[in-house]
Amino acid sequence: MVVSRRGFIRVVGGGVVGAALVGGGLQGCDRMPASAVAPWAGPGSETDPRRRALSWALLAPNPHNMQPWLVDLRREGEIMLHVDRTRLLPETDPFARQIVIGHGTFLELLALAAGAEGYRCAIEYFPEGQPAPDDVTERPLARIRLQHDGTAADPLFSQIPLRRSSKEPYHQTSLQSEHAQALRGMPRSGVAQLTIATDATRAALFRSITEQAMLIELETPRTLKESIDRLRIGADAIAAQPDGIELHGPFFWWLSRLGLMTPEKAMTPGTTAYQGGIDYALGWARATPAFGWLTTAANDRLSQIEAGRAYVRLNLKATELGVAMHPVSQVLQEYPEMATLQREFLSAAGAMPGQTVQMLFRLGYCEQVPPSPRRPLDALMMS
Repeated sequence: MVVSRRGFIRVVGGGVVGAALVGGGLQGCDRMPASAVAPWAGPGSETDPRRRALSWALLAPNPHNMQPWLVDLRREGEIMLHVDRTRLLPETDPFARQIVIGHGTFLELLALAAGAEGYRCAIEYFPEGQPAPDDVTERPLARIRLQHDGTAADPLFSQIPLRRSSKEPYHQTSLQSEHAQALRGMPRSGVAQLTIATDATRAALFRSITEQAMLIELETPRTLKESIDRLRIGADAIAAQPDGIELHGPFFWWLSRLGLMTPEKAMTPGTTAYQGGIDYALGWARATPAFGWLTTAANDRLSQIEAGRAYVRLNLKATELGVAMHPVSQVLQEYPEMATLQREFLSAAGAMPGQTVQMLFRLGYCEQVPPSPRRPLDALMMS
């Protein structure tokens, strides 16, 4: 996460840190480690078509950037995709629904990347049986075989290295009708149905719900701690663990040196770190002109995967159009404190009984943001 100089000085209230920054101190320190973003350059010298496709797939959006994918290449010509059960989010995602959606985004990028080199992905879901909606097992979610048949490249493939989840305040500009229409017209699985809300009154309602959901997550100690435990503060920490929620740059360098930014301070109400996190989240929640969401008739694991595949295709199309996009699914999380607000959202969204809103996301316009850290491909491999 990159915070502007103006935003940082506002949060800390000026003082010695603000004065030092305004004076031009250490503007080049604590840069994003090159190793953490190297995967965004693509597969490089990889020759195995499976590994080449996987090198693009690992750039997929996923909850808390935990990159919860395990890949088994030990069978010739096959890719077996598993959930890395050490990378779950048990407090905010107790049924691993969002984690499985993140496997759908991975599979879609895998298929696009394979297609760009003339391979068709034959995906067999749950080759050893589909798990229950609240179960995460060691069994694979998918078996993938690459078949070289001269498949034509999907134009969306070229957007993979440019795709971002833009966690910034968006410009106060309405989503252009032609952009909304282009997103609505995107080919996708019929399992996931898309709704986009651009009407000012309706968007204001969803901004309010999103803001309330963020506050519930941030003010519930155990759900906040789940995020704090996944903070990577500073370049050294990011290089060591290129996942989770990264904070880097001269502003955070100063905060760390002054003892104002630690996991303990981020958990403590009244501190700069705690209040800064709230201010940051509410800033982007309030600066959103439009929302979209994906709804499925069922909530089994296959529906969750299909929702992930549909979501990342929308994200790639939005990138092509110059539209910023950012998941804000806090209100969809299945823990008790969120239940009342979740019912209010589902009613406002027009969800019918039995339907599940799998993804909620912001839409708008902002400057391009830098890529988030990614683990190297070998870190995903099962041995």
